[in-house]
Order: sequence, then C-alpha cells, then structure tokens
Amino acid sequence: MNVGVHRWLRLWVLLVTTQAAFGEDLLIKGGTVVTVDGARPADIRVRGELVVEVGNLTRRTADRRTIDATDLLILPGGVDPHVHLSATPSEWAFVDDFTTGTRAALAGGITTVGQMAFPAENELPLATLARMQKAIESQALADVFVHTTVTNPNEALIAQLPELVLAGQPSIKVFMPFPEFESQLTGYMQLLGAAHEAGVVVAIHCEDLATVNYVADELTRAGHTTLAHYPDSRPIEAEAVATRRAVSMAQTTGATIYIVHLSSGRALKEAAGDHDRANVFVETRPLYLHLTDAKYSREDRGMFVGMPPIRSSADQNALWAGLVSGTIDTVATDHAPWTRAQKLDPEQTIATFRAGVNNLQVMLPMLFSEGVQTGRITLTRFVEVTSTNAAKIFGLYPRKGTIAAGSDADLVLWNPDTVRVIRDADILSNGGFSVYAGTEVTGWPELTIRRGEVVFEAGVVSAAPGSGALAGRTATEK
Repeated sequence: MNVGVHRWLRLWVLLVTTQAAFGEDLLIKGGTVVTVDGARPADIRVRGELVVEVGNLTRRTADRRTIDATDLLILPGGVDPHVHLSATPSEWAFVDDFTTGTRAALAGGITTVGQMAFPAENELPLATLARMQKAIESQALADVFVHTTVTNPNEALIAQLPELVLAGQPSIKVFMPFPEFESQLTGYMQLLGAAHEAGVVVAIHCEDLATVNYVADELTRAGHTTLAHYPDSRPIEAEAVATRRAVSMAQTTGATIYIVHLSSGRALKEAAGDHDRANVFVETRPLYLHLTDAKYSREDRGMFVGMPPIRSSADQNALWAGLVSGTIDTVATDHAPWTRAQKLDPEQTIATFRAGVNNLQVMLPMLFSEGVQTGRITLTRFVEVTSTNAAKIFGLYPRKGTIAAGSDADLVLWNPDTVRVIRDADILSNGGFSVYAGTEVTGWPELTIRRGEVVFEAGVVSAAPGSGALAGRTATEK
C-alpha cells in the first residue's frame, strides 16, 4: 500500500473510532512551530493522539481546549535514545524505574526514551523485550523503545534478530570494553553481519579493553587507584582505537552502527574519517558538552564519573564543533541515576565505580541555553540533534521527531526567555540531585504533550504510570 494512503487511513480510523479515547482534542494557537525545515508562526490542531493540521487555524466545535502559545516555541517532543532505567528492583539497579525516570523526562520536554535493556542470565532478546514491555506498560509515563544488550552473540541470539524487527524493536547494544567482546569477537562480527541483513541498528560503546586494562594495571602498580586517577585510567587512546575498530567492523559487515556517548575530539575524527558515514552515526552527551576534566580535581569528583571520563576543554570545543558541522548526530543523556551517597562512596576505585548521572530533566534546557541562546547552534539544529535525528536513526520518523499532520502529537511549548537556576530540590529523578545544580539556564519547557495528552503543565507532571507505551519502529534499509 502507498505510504501516504496508509498514513491517511491510519489517521482517519483514529479520528473516527478513538477521537475521545486518548488525550484531548486541542487547538494550540499563536506559537512558533519549529522543525528541521525552519521556524514559522503556525497553529496546531490535535485530535486524539495525532496532529491533524498545522497552519493558520480557526477554532471549531470539536476543539475541547484551546492553548495560547503566544511568544512560545512549539518543538517536537524530545527523543532521547539512550537511558538506563530499572525494570525491576535489584541490589545493583539504577535508582530510577520507568515511572520516576520518565516523569523527569516529561518535565524536561522529552516524550520518548530509548532503554538499554540488559538480559538476565541466558536470556535471549525476545525474552528481554517481553520483560521490558511488561514494565513499560505498568510504569512508564513517556513512550519507550528498547535496545536489547548483547553479551553472548550465539547462534540462537543471532537467529532472533529478524524477530526483533517484526516485534518493532530493531536495535541492539554492544559493549566493546566488556571481556565478552574480545573473547567472542568472531561471534560479534557475525552479529553485525546479521544485523545488516535484518535491518537492525547496533549501538556500540567504544572503549578498548586491552588499553584500559594495561593503563589500569600500571596505575595500580604505582598505587594510584583512587578516583583522583579515574580519568587517567580510561584514556582517550582507548576510545579512539575502539571507535576506529567499530567503524571498520561496520564497513566490513555493512551494519549500521550508532556510537554512543562519544567524548573526545580524537574519537570524533575516527568516527567522521574519510569513510562513507551513511551507516555510522554519532552521539554525545551533556557531561562532555558542559563540563571539563577539571571536575576530577575536586573532593566530590565521584559525582562526575562517567564512561568514558569527561575530557579537556579542547575536546569539549571539538564536540561543539561537531554539533555544528553535523559529524555528531544526536545529544542523549545516557541517564544512569545514582544517589549522591552512592556517587560519593569512598570505597570506589578506578576498577570499581558507579558511572553515570541523572540528566533527563535538564538536558534540553541546558543545551538550549548554552547552544541556541549563545549562538553556538541554531534553533533548527537543536531540534535535529535532540529529536529528529534520533527518530530517523531508530525508525520512529515521521511518527515522532517532527510536527506534521499524521505524526504523533508529541509537542513541547517552550519559553525561550524563562530564566531559572537548576536546584537539587526540583529534580524529579530518584537520584535527588543534579551535577549542574547552581547553573543559571535560559529557556525551559512550559507544557509537554505526549500523544495528545497534556502531561506536564504549570510545573506538574500529571501523566499516570502506564500511560506511556512501547513505541513500535521500522527497520533500517540495507
């Protein structure tokens, strides 16, 4: 069936059969609609879960609520493709589940998140997905898609890749610094080849295990095992060589890869290189854009530990340049929430540490403030790297990542002039604090709509647990 006809039928069926079943019937008046194609004054009409009209619109009887967006930007809901939320409680679980994590996301203008899903022992991807789906359906406030993590690329797992596509979740995650990667390298090459054939995107954490182990052993022999030496223990060389290797694996197998949380200028050069980037995508995260390795000289250095470490100001500048040039495709949180006590645990060493921070609530405001407001990136580029590109890479577009008739009504009404200071007391994550506390930020979401339902307004998240959904996706083209 023609794609345009299919979308029209989907829209018509939803309007006729479920108009009042989901969300609200809304007319948003007087705002500036922003997509990757530009910014223009326009109104938006929402019926059920979908945007049905964008333009100069007049009120109709069916419009149950009119929202005044005068002086506000209307942005596509943020799509953060990289989060770590806990589906079930466990001793080592991150402190946010799908409810608390996605509550923070909605308050920050993010309506869709991509969960990195680790398998239970001997669990195959479809079972991991089923376990995640159960948690999403009972807990989530935002929409969620799932990347199943591969730690054992055996034949049974590889055989399930086409079934992941049929289940609407065509992506997986691979960790190069895990010992299993080196010990099963042939299997991982076969996995990438099969991912190419199936249309599955492979997200890859690029750090070289041999380099990390060698440096860590040298530091340990010298007695340098505290977190003061953490940035030295995971050097840029480890990231650069692993990035080069991942690109080569993609070139050899044809797989589409998504390099997560890239932290350094050297690794970015390896990712951008002279090769065809049609199947290589790059993500960075806020830690690397807003902070430098000077944080590791502080007594509370444990608060800032991530994998890879935060780098120098020169690397920070290289990443901002990559956002401008397009060599970096997305900004994602890598939301990995711990409590302050966990992050400051004095027993941590360069070998045993808690990596990651909570970031879902303030990623978009900080990037807008330090990117758009300063003129470093354009408003359309902001939308591209925080919503549209992720939606395209992971098979959600044009359902998500844009504002157009037939798309999901995932919308953020954004006040570009609101000035606030980030405070721990305002953080909705169970982590209970922000590493950016005390930072003054200009530009905040005033209202968030997820699939036609107003879920954040006047500082309050009103969505119910389980109102979020598993977001189905399409496979990549060979």
